[in-house]
Amino acid sequence: MRSRTQRRAHAGKRAGAGKRAAADAADADDADSDAEFLGRRYARIYEVVRRIPRGRVLTYGAVAELAGMPRAARVVGAALRVSSAAASTPWQRVVGKRRPGWAHISIHDPLGASIQRSLLEAEGVCFSDSGGISLADYGWDGSTRGA
Repeated sequence: MRSRTQRRAHAGKRAGAGKRAAADAADADDADSDAEFLGRRYARIYEVVRRIPRGRVLTYGAVAELAGMPRAARVVGAALRVSSAAASTPWQRVVGKRRPGWAHISIHDPLGASIQRSLLEAEGVCFSDSGGISLADYGWDGSTRGA
């Protein structure tokens, strides 16, 4: 038979196991809510990108701002990189900002950058000799009128 101290210690271990199980369940709920949160953010990004008119571009930062997430340009890049929804999204219209008034293709993979450039050129976007895109000529202001 267990002593009183042993019974208390055993009861504490059982309670600890219950707390651990509850914590594990809470972590799973947090993971679900994190995934849902990220999914909602990505959906807003795709909504903005789908509105960019043909022959126009928008910077990652501008997409983030129009999606209600200022200063989240990297989230835009991640959303376009990882999701199968990007297949139905004109991802090529989202570009990096080089300097005031100019944008550029910021994909580091040469094949991906070449594909993006070809798609943009097919839409009528022209590039400078240094590969820049004039935002004055091809930038989209986020309005529904398109330019």
